[in-house]
Amino acid sequence: MGNKKKVTQIVEEMLDGFLAENGYELYNVEFVKEGRDWFLRVFIDRAWLGPEGGEEAAAGAVPPGGIGTDDCEKISRFLSEKLDEADPIEQNYYLEVSSPGLDRELIKDRDFLRYAGRPVVLKLYQPYNGSKTVEGKLVGRTGGAISIECGGSIVELPESQVAKTRLEVIF
Repeated sequence: MGNKKKVTQIVEEMLDGFLAENGYELYNVEFVKEGRDWFLRVFIDRAWLGPEGGEEAAAGAVPPGGIGTDDCEKISRFLSEKLDEADPIEQNYYLEVSSPGLDRELIKDRDFLRYAGRPVVLKLYQPYNGSKTVEGKLVGRTGGAISIECGGSIVELPESQVAKTRLEVIF
C-alpha cells in the first residue's frame, strides 16, 4: 500500500464507529517517516456536540475530563487489533495514540468553529506588522481567511499566509 493518504483514510474508517460509540472523535491521523522509522499517529479528543450542543459547546469548551492514558490505551488496543486483521500497511511502523494537547493545531473547519472565542497564535510565512507571529482571539475561518481579534480590531489573514494556527495556553 505505502500510500500515506490511503493509510490515513483506512484508519479513519476503522475508527469511525468505535470512536462515536465511546464518546470520542478523531482529531487527526498522520502516517509519517522520521529517519528510518514510520509512525502512525492517531490524535483523539472527546466528542463535541457542535454549536447546536448548547451554550457551553458554542463557546468552544472542551468536554470535561479530556483524554487520558486509559482512553489512549483503549483506542490503541482496538485499532491495533483491526490493523492486525486487515494488514493494510506494508512497512513496519510504530502506532501512537494521543490527545492533540492543550496547544493543539487547528486544522479542520470544525476546529475553527469549536474554538472560536479562544486565544490563538498564528505562525505566518511572511511578517505581518513586522512579526511572523500574531496572537489574538479567534473569530473564525471563512472565505480562505482566518479572522482574529487583536487589540479591539478584527484582523483577517489569508490562509495561504498562515503556516499554523494553534490554541494559546494561558495559565
